[in-house]
Amino acid sequence: MATGRVAKVNRTLTTRRLVLRPATAQDHADLLAHWTAPEVRQFLFDGAILSPAEITGAIEDSARTFAEAGYGLWLIREREGTGLVGTAGLRPLEDLGPEVIYSLAPDARGKGYATEAARAVMVHALGPLGLPEVLAEVDEGNAASVKVIERLGMTRFAEVPGVLGPMGRYRRTR
Repeated sequence: MATGRVAKVNRTLTTRRLVLRPATAQDHADLLAHWTAPEVRQFLFDGAILSPAEITGAIEDSARTFAEAGYGLWLIREREGTGLVGTAGLRPLEDLGPEVIYSLAPDARGKGYATEAARAVMVHALGPLGLPEVLAEVDEGNAASVKVIERLGMTRFAEVPGVLGPMGRYRRTR
């Protein structure tokens, strides 16, 4: 593969129960409703309410990173459903590398969807994309996300200060 080129990979990810599709401008209203829900934004955005312009920016950033690096933000839906279950994706974690992120609608929690979707994203990153590692940064107070990260086989390597308190940094390598 030539330097600076991204291998052509299928950008839609599927699992036994879920379909993850890249976010587009047509998803703006769904993302705005999802990401502004208090239960969703509590840990994902440290409680901040994203503006419509910030949602647009996130979608545009995702489209750019999909074009440049083969990853970005996916919307999660059940294979047999139409409603938004949540989001999952990869984004830069400072200058350390790509970080797996995810969010679930409150009624989708407790079903294993976060682990299933995050695993699909991580496998995509470490497999077809050939990335050497995937990172995660989790608020220590977010016990559910710590469990997801542990189920993914990620190893804690650092603690850093966060808005809501200490955050653990985790990694998984190929």
